[in-house]
Amino acid sequence: MSAHAASAGAVSRRRGGALRSRGIPSRTVAAPTATVLLASEGRPFSRESLALATELAGGAGGTVHVLSIARVHGVSFGLPNPGLLPTRAEWDEQRDQVRRAVRSLGSRGLRAHGEVLGTRKATQRICGAAETLGCSMIVMGADRSRLRLVADMLWSQEPQRVQRRAKIPVHLAIDS
Repeated sequence: MSAHAASAGAVSRRRGGALRSRGIPSRTVAAPTATVLLASEGRPFSRESLALATELAGGAGGTVHVLSIARVHGVSFGLPNPGLLPTRAEWDEQRDQVRRAVRSLGSRGLRAHGEVLGTRKATQRICGAAETLGCSMIVMGADRSRLRLVADMLWSQEPQRVQRRAKIPVHLAIDS
């Protein structure tokens, strides 16, 4: 293992030899001013995830993109059904969460902006947004990991799915 990999905290190898973070951040992981995606599958942004995003963005002068997912619950007969789309209250709740996170990050001296996306496939949208925005890492609040058989059926395990799928380091701030 290289010196950089040893200093990056808990990491594991992926196919192709790329290193992947396992949620234990280190000050040596981030560049002085990194671009971080602070993402949520709909849960409120915790203090831990905001602090972790601030640290990994390199403090004042860094950039944080805030993304929250408004969950689309499914389709009916293969077509989108208005009854399965997020309600106006759900959209407003997600926008308020993003607004509060952007305000909090801005008060810490970071450049921050946010958006809310509606989708059934949160993992794909979060990974795609990170790639599109040119982010060097993703930060998400998360519950403790569950057994994989059970976890694949739980929406609350979306951060772990993002961590498995993403091509960039994903840091999980475990909610206590």
